Amino acid sequence: MSRPATIRRTATIRRTAAGLLAGALLVPALAACSSDSKDSASSAPASAGSSESAAAKANLTVLAAASLTDVFKAAGAAYEKAHPGTKVNFSFAGSQELAAQVKQGAPADVLVTADTKTMDGLGGDANDPKVIAKNRLVIATGKGNPFKIDNLKDLADTKIKVVLAAPEVPVGRYSKQILDAQKIDVKPVSQEPNVRAVLSKVELGEADAGLVYKTDAETAKDKVVAVDIPDDQNAVASYPAASLKGSKNPAAADAFVTWLAGPEGQKYLQEAGFQKP
Repeated sequence: MSRPATIRRTATIRRTAAGLLAGALLVPALAACSSDSKDSASSAPASAGSSESAAAKANLTVLAAASLTDVFKAAGAAYEKAHPGTKVNFSFAGSQELAAQVKQGAPADVLVTADTKTMDGLGGDANDPKVIAKNRLVIATGKGNPFKIDNLKDLADTKIKVVLAAPEVPVGRYSKQILDAQKIDVKPVSQEPNVRAVLSKVELGEADAGLVYKTDAETAKDKVVAVDIPDDQNAVASYPAASLKGSKNPAAADAFVTWLAGPEGQKYLQEAGFQKP
């Protein structure tokens, strides 16, 4: 073989070897780039939707008016099922008692009262409230309505033991409002701290009648009779819900309030007899 041919063959071999070496070096470099891209993607900020989902996972404490006891237990279970990782814990009592707890710094995330006055009284302790439901009063009487009560005026009969909520309780304030408007003087045998206590007195036969919300009477329809009060003699109770400024789970608290005001929450409230907000 001539010397020029040998030189050309040697050069070709060297170029081929160099190409193979460059390709070998390029493979791990590309793999590293791919790995870096995946790491970068996993460490990048989550989208708005995924961050909301993550924020909604929390242990929520919800302070709610006593009249919401039954419906909120059902709604809370549905909310937990739809939001895995979230636990909703309820504390039920008179609205005025719950507001006092908030003012005293009790750890809570959401407050739902049976009137706007109590919520408004919290001032800067609560975020912007949303009215999620409305309600009306009825006369609850003992099973079979033995005294044949059919209107508010019958409650003035001193033979009838009437129990009312205390005037500082929303349902007690509504009761006073409608009785005063009709100029009916009722002497209650007791004044209770919340609507469920009033209902319980009638259920147990410790009172012959009491003024309660329509939805509360519905929960005990096998033990009490609900006597409707005409709209022009009745009062409308509004239920505002708000996340609390002191919440340690603000995003999750806001999400729960939004859910209550939305289609799913409204379905549970209206099935329980609450009126649309």
